[in-house]
Amino acid sequence: MALRPLIAICGTTGVGKSKLAIELALHLSELGLPHGWRGAKVINADAMQVYAGMDIITNKVTQEEMQGVPHALMGFKSPNEQYVVGQWVQDAIAEVEDAHRRQQVPIVVGGTSYWIQHLLFPNRLVQRSPTEVRNTQTCAKMSDDLAESIASLPPDLLDLFNALPDPPPTADTDSEASFALYRLLQTLDPSVAQRWHWKDTRKVMRSLRIIQESGRRPSEIIDDQSQEALTPRYRTLCLWVYARPEILKPRLDLRIDRMIEQGLLDEVHELQSAVKGNLSDGDLTSDYTFGIYQSIGYREFHKYLLLSNPSERDFKTALENMKISTRQYAKKQISWLRNKLLPALHAGNKIEQLSWTYVLDATELDDHWLTKVQKPAMNLCDLFLNHEFLPDPLSLSDVAEQVLGRIEHKPTE
Repeated sequence: MALRPLIAICGTTGVGKSKLAIELALHLSELGLPHGWRGAKVINADAMQVYAGMDIITNKVTQEEMQGVPHALMGFKSPNEQYVVGQWVQDAIAEVEDAHRRQQVPIVVGGTSYWIQHLLFPNRLVQRSPTEVRNTQTCAKMSDDLAESIASLPPDLLDLFNALPDPPPTADTDSEASFALYRLLQTLDPSVAQRWHWKDTRKVMRSLRIIQESGRRPSEIIDDQSQEALTPRYRTLCLWVYARPEILKPRLDLRIDRMIEQGLLDEVHELQSAVKGNLSDGDLTSDYTFGIYQSIGYREFHKYLLLSNPSERDFKTALENMKISTRQYAKKQISWLRNKLLPALHAGNKIEQLSWTYVLDATELDDHWLTKVQKPAMNLCDLFLNHEFLPDPLSLSDVAEQVLGRIEHKPTE
């Protein structure tokens, strides 16, 4: 059966991904093209925008900006709820199927390219066994090498492995216990351990649970998956909205200044008040690896707002830290796109071309947005849905040639 279409819009924070998604959805609903699709549904793929509240910090589009275009998986989770990639993929699949039933084109948009990648390509997540295994002796399929590594653990780490804490500790409240978990993972699977910061206890714990319940190292499972051919779930048009870093940096700084003017500190204070009962007087701790508390902006201003007598210098420090964190996050987003998502899309085309990737130059805005982003995206969308010939991605612009020409296609996880 022919794969059904999906449009994915990705890119760094602050480049206009949501704006383009809405423009494409309106284009599809108004034009009545011969492709037979009746409009579109936007599916959020931003890990922070899934949470209710904190609309300024997470940069959610407003109801007015949506212009009547339906948006799914946005603002529907409690701020205190942990929501991970596997859960989102299942929810996103359901939304895509619902869109297809309604003859709508699903437009998946967001900066969490990791999520988008696992939506597009099935069987790439390291899954835990449904069987809860709590004792190493019951891991019947455990390799001799892993069994030997576990048996060689120091007594304190062996006891920890056989009785992993539930719930796991947090690094801010119990750094010693959190680091012990990380030491355990480093000993059993150093390759996977280096992916995580020792403070990210939940990811460390998840890796340890996989070892305990499957009898295999997560790195071994990942290696096996990398040898399998990538088979996409959908026929995909991927649009990377791109801005040159030297131009994007001051734009991001300005956006953060505007967030402050719009009430960013009020949002942090409101969320802070919701968890205040868990904080003792003078305690400045918070778990920045959980739920919406991971948001850039909350963690930078959380401590500032808890100070009894904050100074202007304290405010400027928090503001600068938020700007630095945002720039660093944008770099990570570009790195994932170049090194993971785009090579995966390329690898998935080895047998039959089922995906097309284009870079849209959003370095300049205003009138340039129309000519360099909106119109090219609409044209590509029409050709894609009508199964017509699509142009060479390198021919779209000088920026497209520079960006795509530098990408090294290699196996991806």
